[in-house]
Amino acid sequence: MKHHETLQRLRPWVLPGAMLAGILLHNYMGLLEPTAPYLIFVMLFITFCKVKPSELRFSGMTWMLLGVQMIGAAVAYFAFLPFGEEVAQGAMICIFCPTATAAPVITGMLGGSVPRLVTYSIASNLTVAVAAPLVFSAVSGGGVDFIGSMQGIALKVFPLIVLPLVCALLLLKVSPKAHAAIAGRQTWSFYIWAVSLFIVVGRAVSFVMSEPPGKIPAMIGIALVAGAMCGIQFAVGRRIGAKFGDKIAGAQGLGQKNTVLAIWMALTYLNPVSSVGPAAYIAWQNTVNSLQLYYKGKHERSNIN
Repeated sequence: MKHHETLQRLRPWVLPGAMLAGILLHNYMGLLEPTAPYLIFVMLFITFCKVKPSELRFSGMTWMLLGVQMIGAAVAYFAFLPFGEEVAQGAMICIFCPTATAAPVITGMLGGSVPRLVTYSIASNLTVAVAAPLVFSAVSGGGVDFIGSMQGIALKVFPLIVLPLVCALLLLKVSPKAHAAIAGRQTWSFYIWAVSLFIVVGRAVSFVMSEPPGKIPAMIGIALVAGAMCGIQFAVGRRIGAKFGDKIAGAQGLGQKNTVLAIWMALTYLNPVSSVGPAAYIAWQNTVNSLQLYYKGKHERSNIN
């Protein structure tokens, strides 16, 4: 029991610790970066083993969250356009980018519905893969090849989202006992995510530090805008989720973003400085996640006592 309580107390500090380590050791991320996709794959595989095929179904919450994601991205772009193209693109990409691959992990740990979140995560990522070429062509002045860019984004998204789900479903058919054993080890996926976060933060810090000093004011502005977008999305997602009896899945689905993919899309198709938005979003969303885990653990301990 004492060991379990110690882990409960330390868990809220794992994500901030991973971010701090990424900042301090960012010069070494080149060595670890190739492992990130494999870590994310394993993490999602463990999480998806908790999901039954019959539980994956679209609902009103799925469509409402998806509508906010798509329409909200357009609203944010035009709202911040008077402050500069790079600021507008930074705000837009923070809303447009799909749900994080780690969102089901945090949702499960907070007590939300993992199947609902996984359903929305799949819908969110597939929609972005199709819509991104059109959106980026509109905000970057054209010149984005639809087929080529869609294939590039799809190759980034599909293996990390679809293949772990397929493998989990196949394991359920082939070996239900092994499937059940992995499903009961959900905390593993959290610590794998912490390692992934360490790598992603290190990559983001390296990029920001490579920018010229003249870009610092713009980058600070974009980082603050990203914080506002983060808070708004968690709040709106929570309100939508409440309508369907699952505040946690709604908040994590809309608020927790695939920042790795967002940074890549911004660097590839938008003004590179706009990538500071999703880079800062990493810190904002994981601060929210850490606080949520802290208060949940505190509540659980008070109930035990």
